[in-house]
Formats: sequence, C-alpha cells, structure tokens
Amino acid sequence: MAQALDDAAVGQWYRTAVEVLSASCSSLDDLNVFPVPDGDTGTNLLLTARAAVAALDAEGPRTTESAWSVLARGAVLGARGNSGTILAQLVRGLADQLAGQPPADGPAFAAALRKAAETAYGAVADPEEGTFLTVARAAGEAATAAVDEGRNGLADVVRAAADGARVALEATPGQLAALREAGVVDAGGAGLCLVLDALVTTVTGVEPARPPLARRDHGHRHGHRHAAEHLPHQPPAGPGSEVQFLLADADEDSVARLHERLAGLGDSLVVVGVDTPTGREWNVHVHVADVGAAIEAGIEAGRPYRISVTPLAPLPPTAPVPGTRAVVAVVSSDGLAELFGGEGVRVVTCGPDGVTEDDVLDEVLASSASEVVVLPNDGDLVPVAARAAARAREAGREVGVVPTRAPVQGLAAIAVADPARRFGDDVIAMAEAAAATRWAEVTVADQEALTSAGTCQPGDALGAAEGDVVVIGQDLAAVACELLDRMLSAGGEMATLLVGPDDELGDTVCRHLATVHPTIEVSRYGGGPSGIPLQVGVE
Repeated sequence: MAQALDDAAVGQWYRTAVEVLSASCSSLDDLNVFPVPDGDTGTNLLLTARAAVAALDAEGPRTTESAWSVLARGAVLGARGNSGTILAQLVRGLADQLAGQPPADGPAFAAALRKAAETAYGAVADPEEGTFLTVARAAGEAATAAVDEGRNGLADVVRAAADGARVALEATPGQLAALREAGVVDAGGAGLCLVLDALVTTVTGVEPARPPLARRDHGHRHGHRHAAEHLPHQPPAGPGSEVQFLLADADEDSVARLHERLAGLGDSLVVVGVDTPTGREWNVHVHVADVGAAIEAGIEAGRPYRISVTPLAPLPPTAPVPGTRAVVAVVSSDGLAELFGGEGVRVVTCGPDGVTEDDVLDEVLASSASEVVVLPNDGDLVPVAARAAARAREAGREVGVVPTRAPVQGLAAIAVADPARRFGDDVIAMAEAAAATRWAEVTVADQEALTSAGTCQPGDALGAAEGDVVVIGQDLAAVACELLDRMLSAGGEMATLLVGPDDELGDTVCRHLATVHPTIEVSRYGGGPSGIPLQVGVE
C-alpha cells in the first residue's frame, strides 16, 4: 500500500484512469444531458486522460520534470470538450500544488485536491451546481475532513475523496432539473468518480466496489451519439456550435479580454492555461451561435491553432446554395480593387477620408448574401470591420471578420475559401491561412524618425515586417531583397509579392528570389498602392 504519491504512482494512477474511462466510455456518453445532450462526455474525458498519459510517455523515464507537471501539460493541450477541459484544469491545479514537492502524503494531497477544485471553479465562466465542479469540490472537502479527523494516511484520504465524490454525484439530479427529468446523474461528475476510484486502486491495490453507471430512466435508454429528438426529457441541443482551440503568443491581459468577450458571445466557457517549453498556452472551450466571432476573438488575443468546431445539434445534410455567401474586402487602391474583384470578392475602396463602418456595412448588406466574410486588410480597420459585422448580425446576416492586417493576408484567405464548406469552417480555414502568412512592406520615409532599426532620413527606403522597421537603406531594391532574406530565414515555402507602380522593382526582387531562394514558390501581383512600392507575404 502506497504511503505517498511519487512520480511512478502518479503515472500509474493516470494509466489506470485511462483503462477505467475506456471501459466506461459508452456508459458516460449515455448519461450526457448537460450542458447539451451531445453524448460525448465519456469520449472527451477519455481523450483528455489519454493525452496526459501520452505526454508522460513522450518524456520518458529520464526526464527530471515532475510527473504532475507533464500530466498537466498533456491534459491541458489535449483536453476535449467541456468536461475534458475541466478535468485538465483539475490536474493542472494539483500540479500547481504538488509539482516540485516531496511525494504527496495524505494531508498534502487533501489540501492540493481542495485547492484544485477551487481553481477549477475559477476556470469556468458560469459554474453550475450539480456538475463535475460540485463533485470535485465534495471530493476535496471529504479528503480534508478525513485529515481533520485524524485519518492522515494516504489510503484513508483517497478513499474519503472517492466516497465523498460518489455521495455528491448521487445528489446531482436534485441540483439540476435537466438531470432529474432525464433520470441521470451528471456525466462529467461520474467520470471524475471513476478517475478517483482509479486513484484508490493505485494506492491500495484494491478496486472499490461500486454499482454500475446507468440511466435511471431505463425506458428512455439510448445509444451512443444519440439524436436529441429521441430524448423527450432533455434540453434542446442547439442552435450553436462547440468551439475549441489552443491559444499561443498571448499574455494574461489579452486572455482576460478574450474571456470577457467569449462570455458575452456564448456559454459553457472554460479557459485553462499551462506552461510549456515555449511559453504559456491556453485551451479555450465555448458554446456559441456565432463561430466566426469566437475565432476572431481568439485571433485578436494571440495565435489560435488546432481549432475545432462541432455542431451542438445534428445538422441535416444540405447542398450549398449558390449566391448565399459573399466575401467583402477593404482595399486601398484601384489596382487592389481590380485584383480582389477578379477573385469574385466585393470591395470597399478607401477614399481620401478612409473607410467607415457604414461603408463596410452597406457593402455587406448590398451583397444580399446570408453569410458574409469581411477582410479589413489593415490592422487599423479590424475594429471598424468588427463593428460593421455586429450591426449586420442585428440585421439577420451571419458575418465573420477575418482580421487580415495586410492585403497579402487577404489574398491568402480567399485562396482557401470554399463555399461548399459550412460557414464556420470556411471562416476558420480563411483565418488560419491569413494567420500563417507573415507580412512585410517596403516604403519610403517622408521625414526623419527614430525606428526600431535606427534613425531614418527623408527619402530612405524602409523595410518593415509585421509593422516594425527592420531594414533601412538608400536603395529600394536592396532593402526589398534584404527584407525578404530576413523573412525567409525563419522558414517559408511561398512568397506573395504585391508590386506597386514600379514594375522594375518587382523584376529585381523576383530575380533575387530565383537566385538566392530557388525552392520558394513565388506569386506576383501588380496593382499595389502607389505609396507602398512592395508588399510581401510569406507562408
């Protein structure tokens, strides 16, 4: 019988949990009615636990990192669904308390479990009682009560936690009407009980004797991946979609803003962060009606990746209807208007006074399309496009803003647009293509200024990447070539060139790429604005 949880015991706990969740996956899915009856709670918990163990296996026995930390990182980055994301938060909460400490004895584990349950509540935007969270809190309270009563041994503490969780699970139908009417206990809480029973088995060597998980309303028993219409006592599953993604390159302030924005867009919001070797990352989960707005919020906060969108209600197969989707792009020159227009895109051309949200809204409404993607193509115009999109949604249009900050990102987005896809999936694909395109431009300084590359003088050629000046010189072509060399040194397979009035500059740059970077695929376009001799996109 284990007296403390060392790294080996922690790993064994989660391997046992994977075995138990695998055996009970269908039963847990069958219980799933809250927050939506999508029948995947068991699947999501299993996939999350598997991701945690896979991370531990990938590190191998030679790692000096705590097993708690590795499991937490694997769970957060691999978390699936609402319950899986909360489970990942619970594991991360345990890691916060126990990683880097001596092997956890009874009192240490009890205190850590109670604290982890508290932090799990904090990760959920609108916590409900009668759910996974309630069961987790009861487990922590029962464990600390055992310690307070003098039952300090690890075996006593983990048994108390598992028993306390079971008592709380049985009470969940009395706390949520959806559970009571469907004749079930909470599926996420039931999954946590299995995970805690796996801990008891690991510590004591004896598997707890428990009654099988089953619906109490056997007359309405149903199969895996059921349709909500066959379950008359369950809440409706739609409309809306489950959106989940990992978020990198963000800070705590931007994540806080993201949390606030997503809370206003939907529900079942869970945001969990974890430290990785390359920096802190977050797993973001939310149920929304407007998929495009949720993805847009993620892009504004950082770099979302591994994006998934799942309908909350089964959608009948439908053929795409021509003319129901449009793309609206904001451009800064007649040449760009012709270029984007040639791709079937509706354009709003900036005049001397710029572009207003009314201009963008008018073009969206004039399209007569029910689904519209907006490409602002300028970082300063992203908020303008977002406000116009919000007004268009009030008028009954489904609008997604892909926050392109340069025309080359807009070209990358329309290159992957596919009206045969679901609208939300199309917006995601376009946003990912734009985000994967690093952009730069060559301009001419009109006054003396201090830049990140030094002081420039009027008439100097400036090479800027993502808005920051990185090259200053007197020869436009030389600056353009050096700028491309710097961008391609970080990798890339394709370069998109948007050339202004000086075709000779475009010729020079293309010759340079063919000579120095012969494996790079080059796409060249004319029609760039006169004030920007060259714009570049690298993918």
